[in-house]
Amino acid sequence: MACSRLRKIIGVAASHHRLLWIHPFLDGNGRVARLMSHATLLEALDTGAVWSVARGLARNVATYKGHLASCDQTRRNDLDGRGNLSEEALAEFTRFFLTTCLDQVTFMEGLIQPDTLRARILLWAEEQIRLGRLPPKSGAIIEAVLYRGELPRGDAAGIVGTGDRQARRVVSGLIEHGVLVSESSRAPLQLAFPAALASRWLPGLFPDHSP
Repeated sequence: MACSRLRKIIGVAASHHRLLWIHPFLDGNGRVARLMSHATLLEALDTGAVWSVARGLARNVATYKGHLASCDQTRRNDLDGRGNLSEEALAEFTRFFLTTCLDQVTFMEGLIQPDTLRARILLWAEEQIRLGRLPPKSGAIIEAVLYRGELPRGDAAGIVGTGDRQARRVVSGLIEHGVLVSESSRAPLQLAFPAALASRWLPGLFPDHSP
């Protein structure tokens, strides 16, 4: 299982170049290849689209295009793979591609600061409760969703330690604030990251436009 997943991740880089080499469309081949790589990594690594290799490639356009051009070359000798194209060049592009992925993970980790994300979100919830903008126990629901990833609605009452009616009130308040989302009235609750709270929850993620 782990080996299959690893092969899939490594294969993203190779398929990225090979799609561009085939050049199936009159226009937009680069965008399609980057979208394909983003989607494949999203599925293979469950990234949640928090980071994208496309951003890293865009920040290193010259190096990116240089590697792609090298991969277009025919094999240099009998030790350079078995196909028509250079396997050594493809390996170098794969190394560059995966290094770019790691760079983007590190970049987003520095912006999001996951070690203190929970504390920032719960501090915001406490402030909103004191101001009367959120029902009491809202923080308990948020913490449960943070810990589990998603929360069945039926578990809300047990978490807040009250009846179903009060639990529904807490959940409704969080949904109204855009903090929780759900695909339907019965689907599990998931944490959202509303843009209005970006400055509090994810400081530094967006540039400060203040004069």
